[in-house]
Amino acid sequence: MSEKDGANEPIVIKKYANRRLYNTATSTYVTLEHLAQLVRDGEDFVVRDAKSGEDITRSVLTQIIFEAENSGQSLLPISFLRRLIGYYGHGLEALVPRYLDASIDSFQRQQDEMQRKFANDIKQFEEVGRQNLAIFERAMSMFNPFAATEGAKAEETAPPAPAPAPAAESKNEIDALKQELHDMRRRLDEMLKKG
Repeated sequence: MSEKDGANEPIVIKKYANRRLYNTATSTYVTLEHLAQLVRDGEDFVVRDAKSGEDITRSVLTQIIFEAENSGQSLLPISFLRRLIGYYGHGLEALVPRYLDASIDSFQRQQDEMQRKFANDIKQFEEVGRQNLAIFERAMSMFNPFAATEGAKAEETAPPAPAPAPAAESKNEIDALKQELHDMRRRLDEMLKKG
C-alpha cells in the first residue's frame, strides 16, 4: 500500500479496454488471480476504468468470484445464489449488504477463535507428549537390563558412582512415576473431552 499524508491509500488498479489490469503500485500488468491473492493477503485496492476513471471494483470482485466458482471451487450454494438474486429489485439493497457483511465478519471471528483454540490444544498435546516421553525414559532407565553392562564400562572411565539407593527409595520412585503417568493420562482424557 502506498502512504499519502500518513494515511494508507488503496492500491489503484487500472482496467483498460482490452481487459488488461495494470497495478499502478508495482507498475506491472496483473491477472484476476493476482487480485484474488491481494484480497487473501488483506491488501486494499480499488479498480478504476483507465479511460473514465469510474470505480469498477465491485464488478471486478464479482468477476473473481465468478471465475473461482467456474473453476470448481464452489463456495456459494445454488440456493444462496437464488435467494440473493431474489432480493434484487425489492428495496432491500441497503439492508442485505450490511447483513451479509456482518454475517461474514461473525463467521471470520469464529474461524479465528477456532484456529487459536486448535493451536493452543496442539501445544498442550505436545507438552503432554514431552512429559510422557520423560516419564517413559526414566522408567526405561530404571528397568534397562543392559544398564549393568553399560554401567561397568562407564565405571572404568568415570569417577566412582554414589552408593545404590536403598530398595525403599526405588519403590518410592516407581510409585511416583506411576502417579505421574496416571496424572498425565487423566489430563489427556480431560483435554480430549474438551476438544
